[in-house]
Amino acid sequence: MGRADQSGADVTVEPDEASGRVRVETTVRAVDRTGVEMEALTACAVAGLTIYDMCKSLDRTMTIGELALWEKTGGRSGTFRRPPAIDDELSL
Repeated sequence: MGRADQSGADVTVEPDEASGRVRVETTVRAVDRTGVEMEALTACAVAGLTIYDMCKSLDRTMTIGELALWEKTGGRSGTFRRPPAIDDELSL
């Protein structure tokens, strides 16, 4: 009996009207695959580009920034968690 597919991706978009920013976060789950963090980073980049495309008529000076890997578990290289000091700098 085969196991159920446990892979998938969730993209969360959180607009912040006060700062005029949008936060995009992606979580990717996969079994027996490598390079999953690249899929998560690509999903965030595509979401940012999509938001830009939808909003460019309102503001062409928008920027897309702070694309970073925050946490990764499993795979050949093991666990990675971005140090808190770096988190603070990127969350400005």
